[in-house]
Amino acid sequence: MVELLQQLVRIPSVNPDNPAGTDRTGEAEIAAWLKTWLEEELGAQVVLEEIRPGRPNLIARFAPRDGRQRILLGPHLDTVGVAAMTVDPFAAELRDGRLWGRGASDTKGPMAAMLWGLKQNAAILKDLPIAVDFVAFMGEESSQWGSKDFAKHHGHDYSFAIVGEPTSLDIVYTTKGSLWSTLRATGKAAHSSQPERGENAAMKLARALDVLEREMTPKLAGYTHPVLGRSTLNVGVLRSGSRPNIVPDLAEAEIDIRITPALRDAGGALALLKAEIGRLDLPLEIVRPHENPPMEMPASHPWIERIRHVREACKPVGAPWFSDAAHLSSAGVPSVCMGPGSIDQAHTCDEFIDIAALEEGAAFFTDFVKSQA
Repeated sequence: MVELLQQLVRIPSVNPDNPAGTDRTGEAEIAAWLKTWLEEELGAQVVLEEIRPGRPNLIARFAPRDGRQRILLGPHLDTVGVAAMTVDPFAAELRDGRLWGRGASDTKGPMAAMLWGLKQNAAILKDLPIAVDFVAFMGEESSQWGSKDFAKHHGHDYSFAIVGEPTSLDIVYTTKGSLWSTLRATGKAAHSSQPERGENAAMKLARALDVLEREMTPKLAGYTHPVLGRSTLNVGVLRSGSRPNIVPDLAEAEIDIRITPALRDAGGALALLKAEIGRLDLPLEIVRPHENPPMEMPASHPWIERIRHVREACKPVGAPWFSDAAHLSSAGVPSVCMGPGSIDQAHTCDEFIDIAALEEGAAFFTDFVKSQA
């Protein structure tokens, strides 16, 4: 099992949509390796569906598509970038009872635990009354193109999904959604010795952002959830100008609004953002908005009860982040996030997973798959 995770970590699969820190990006290499492993080790029927050029989803089935109920185990193939890492991102070093490297926690550790649970049940997979498929999604760390496409074309085949994320084996049954968007202000360039001849886009943006944050924060706080808390706004990136002696004619900010189910039900974050910019008459243009839905299912859902029957220590919890589970859930597939490892190690400069946690996760998925008999 540890060797399996080492192999997964040693295959770079960095998401190319964000700063990567390596030229070995994309999911094709790891998807091809997994296809061979699943076919040779488990006798799976494996399909690679290209969602973006050279970037596939992987779908592995162990039982025929004969009308029986189906569920899926679904980690994602991609990782975040590696530029700032203080350990070798692809060495998969074993040290101090831990396995170190990019993806060890998010989410190749949960992936390895799922695969090991399937391997331990290889002899019964084709005969389970509830078929268990393995689906690995591309692009989770940017725009979730993989889970969106899968939900659209295959969601109707499934009655439940466990999405692999490092949750310390708690059951994340509700998460916030997110709106990422660029806010743009424009002005007029001029020499900085005569700033009055220009129109400073950077200052327009700064003043507008200050007003927007002060006005929107209390409104967002009104959209609350008993587990997730309130909706929030963060300004994460600012860009403007090329030289100190030029009045900038363009300035942009990238923002992130976290969306509770209450905000979704009220029309969503983008609608609220547009309304507030209009009401306040702010000189801002909304560019490239990308809204991800929150995810919520009842904590008493029968599938959560089935998980807790397998492992009583699993607790239903909420999380402020979002994942592929949100898109599956939005398409009508009841979904939770679950896996070994801690979200505290995800995306860190020295990412790791405790071997004991990996073993505990593999034991859970072994028992969970067996429980479908």
